[in-house]
Amino acid sequence: MNILIIGMAGGLAQITARLMLSENPTWTIMGVDSRSLDKVAPLPGLTTLSMKYSRGNFENIFRSHKFDAVLHLGRISHSSSDAEMLAKRLEISVMGTNRILDLCLRSGVSKVIILSTFHVYGALPDNSIFLTEDAPLKASIKHPELRDVVEMDQMCGQFMWKHQNELSTVVLRPCNIVGTQIENTMSRYLTTPMALRPMDYNPFFQFIHEFDMAQVLCHSISKLPTGTYNVAGSEFISLREALDIAGSKGMPFPIILAKGMNDILKLMNIQIPEYLLDYLKFSCLIDNQSLRKYLGDDFLRFKLRETLELIRLR
Repeated sequence: MNILIIGMAGGLAQITARLMLSENPTWTIMGVDSRSLDKVAPLPGLTTLSMKYSRGNFENIFRSHKFDAVLHLGRISHSSSDAEMLAKRLEISVMGTNRILDLCLRSGVSKVIILSTFHVYGALPDNSIFLTEDAPLKASIKHPELRDVVEMDQMCGQFMWKHQNELSTVVLRPCNIVGTQIENTMSRYLTTPMALRPMDYNPFFQFIHEFDMAQVLCHSISKLPTGTYNVAGSEFISLREALDIAGSKGMPFPIILAKGMNDILKLMNIQIPEYLLDYLKFSCLIDNQSLRKYLGDDFLRFKLRETLELIRLR
């Protein structure tokens, strides 16, 4: 197979590429990103290209290569709610994804996998205990900075069913992905001694190790039919216990002071997106039955406690 991975500079994309090529040494992968790819380790079968995410550049790639599957892992961090940054994210996440899907359809790609996030559901007091894939996506109602990822997810869902007879599309909504090789907000939050630790709330969380998430991405190509899938294990844990295991004592505080304390942390260059403060109050747990139907009950290598213990190696 010939695979295109979009967002190759990210740690998750690099782990996924290594797994794919180790298990399928005859495959070839092209990894592209708008960021520098200097830190991507060379691999037999992997070609990388740093380029601007424009329609012309993607058209050239699809014209020059025949891809069997495309993994779209290139989302921008939501650490900023700035209007200019939101406009840029909307352009890349929504319009850019729309162009990629269109090119996949026109180029005869067999499978396209889109990485979304469980954050599209939102952390709300009236959430069900476990949210299924057909739960409403409410995240952007309170937090406009999540508008791009919600719109991207919804657009992919509409495209998926409209073209299900021409192209197999899989949308993945993982829980918190953590590990030593990915630079995301949750991995940093769990390991910083300045982690906000509510005194009056203790919500439940789900975590998945970066290696297990990469394995799910690999399995998506051959084992998952068209559809949207929550990605999480069957275990969950309270926030305080998660911080204890990860080795962060954190800063105890009453939740009413969360925004003020977060503003102080920003002055110290510790970025915690505003929408994540809701997850320090309300649980947002996702149901994994749809995924287990195809990958089995034991599709994860790392248990929850082990996943959190391994973050200490950062």
